[in-house]
Amino acid sequence: TGVVPFVALLLLQRRPVAGRALLVNGPGCPGNSLCRANVHEQTRKQVALLNATAQDLFSLYLKCQGEPFSSESDKLCNPGGIFFPAFHVNRTSEKKEVMVAMYKLFAFLNASLGNITRDQEELNPTAKELLDRLHNTTKTTRGLISNLTCLLCKNYNVFQVDVSYGESSKGKSTFKKKQQGCQVLRKYVQVIAQAARILLPHLSPA
Repeated sequence: TGVVPFVALLLLQRRPVAGRALLVNGPGCPGNSLCRANVHEQTRKQVALLNATAQDLFSLYLKCQGEPFSSESDKLCNPGGIFFPAFHVNRTSEKKEVMVAMYKLFAFLNASLGNITRDQEELNPTAKELLDRLHNTTKTTRGLISNLTCLLCKNYNVFQVDVSYGESSKGKSTFKKKQQGCQVLRKYVQVIAQAARILLPHLSPA
């Protein structure tokens, strides 16, 4: 447990880790230099893109894992037993609350995608389409995190957020690595659709 600035968090998210940072307000935002002129529009497009491609990513992942994942995905990929950040905001929540919840969600997803990509590079090194999609999804997620960082700092002077990262699959069996990946991606499909419905109406310029 510790206090970790946004900049450090963005670096940490390049690998799957477990850590927390306290949510505090203060004078530590690095200024509006983080923000692009079209930050709201870009954030909308990133969320919409992630939502539009999530199901295809999950389906391709299952195809590349082979049996029994292809035929027993409902059983093996049930995400009920895995950790996922609580997501209790809705369209009537305060905009700041929504932005913080979104940051927590996408920081977790970014680390989880890194974990899944590392495993697939080991287990399915010739699955070019899957690896490309994982890399592209991770790239979009990192861009979204950067934009949420900007919006939180610029609009609310929030520069540190309590973040939880998922469990690493290092040291697990091949089956468990594949299962953890499909559980996370199944949950991702569900949550990104909810996130898009809630976040997009909040992304009008302040």
